[in-house]
Amino acid sequence: MVVPASLSIASFRQTEGPLVDVRSPGAFAKGHWPGAINLPLFSDQERAEVGTIYKQRGRRQAIQRGLAITGPKLADLSEGLQRCVNTNSDSALRLYCWRGGMRSGSLAWLADLVDLKPVLLDGGYKSYRRWVLERFEQIWPLRLLAGRTGTGKTDLLLALARRGVAVVDLEGLAHHRGSSFGGLGMPPQPSTEHYENRLAEVLERCRKEAAQEIWLEAESSRVGRCNIPAALFKQMQAAPLLEIRRTLQERVDRLVDVYGLQGRELLQAATLRISKRLGPQRTHSRPWMPWRLIDGIWPVRPCSITTTAATTVSWPGIRIETVLILPGLAAMKLQQCCWKRG
Repeated sequence: MVVPASLSIASFRQTEGPLVDVRSPGAFAKGHWPGAINLPLFSDQERAEVGTIYKQRGRRQAIQRGLAITGPKLADLSEGLQRCVNTNSDSALRLYCWRGGMRSGSLAWLADLVDLKPVLLDGGYKSYRRWVLERFEQIWPLRLLAGRTGTGKTDLLLALARRGVAVVDLEGLAHHRGSSFGGLGMPPQPSTEHYENRLAEVLERCRKEAAQEIWLEAESSRVGRCNIPAALFKQMQAAPLLEIRRTLQERVDRLVDVYGLQGRELLQAATLRISKRLGPQRTHSRPWMPWRLIDGIWPVRPCSITTTAATTVSWPGIRIETVLILPGLAAMKLQQCCWKRG
């Protein structure tokens, strides 16, 4: 039997082949290398049991219990490994566990036994997490797109991405639109840990493409439950900012289009979450609040909506370099503006 290679994070990333995370399902759900397949050696309960035995009775007893648990699973695990490789049996099978120790090593032994080509990540997922956090300490050529809720910033970013511009969709990666209503109609949010993993991979792709500018939306330090890494957020605060302004009517129309299909209960709960900020009168009687939407009063768009808010928005610590007033969702105008700023 050939001892599987244990590669540094840099070499491991350059190696092609399916990526398999052998940690327990709970650890995988908390955070994993994006794109990895979970083929756990232990269930969450089994992992806890082996860990407890290790602490209370020592390494040898823990290994014995681990062998007893995994022995009956070997045939299923072998089939799982072969399914991961599928028809491309010549590619490497990249395996990792928490520290690059016995769990990934055991499955590497099994993979080699059925003539696969396993390679291990030196240091395991812990090494990958160090790599992730290091991405945010690097200097990135960030450009921010700002604007009030309903100005269509995400649509504009995605339009830029379709034109080949380097874009980081902070809200898309977080599965949240960033407001009290931002989680409506979206998949469950990832943990902050997994959000960081996804964000680091997008930034790395921008680096490989030698992006001269990377556009992202001006956000607070949190997108729903997900925290933007502090080092990256600090760079965002120092980055040039392009503010998009649209009329209040256009913003209302956009918000109705985005949230209008959500149910009464979801809209009511989202509104009540910000009721202290709005005050009771604004929460229940404003003509543009969700009650009007869900009671079917929206077929005719409101034309006389008043607001006491200021006409501009400030982002603390961020300088507004350019203001672009867009009548309608004119993505091409933003693109032309970006090229001129070059």
